[in-house]
Amino acid sequence: MHEVRKRFWLEAALAAAGLALALLTLAWPEWIEEIFGIEPDGGNGAAEWGIVIALIGAAVALGLTARREWRRTAAA
Repeated sequence: MHEVRKRFWLEAALAAAGLALALLTLAWPEWIEEIFGIEPDGGNGAAEWGIVIALIGAAVALGLTARREWRRTAAA
């Protein structure tokens, strides 16, 4: 086992959180309106799809940077 920097753990945790929120939004699209009390799209669901796409994109990007950090420390 090699020693990884805190950056890896931060990136991995944020990737997992982004993926979890994307899955939550897919399963329960109204959670944003219920928690924050706003309807940014007027109730048609377009904002939820945008949020899902953005969260999945962020999760993939953060997962890739975490992977790069893992490999960097493994090679050292």
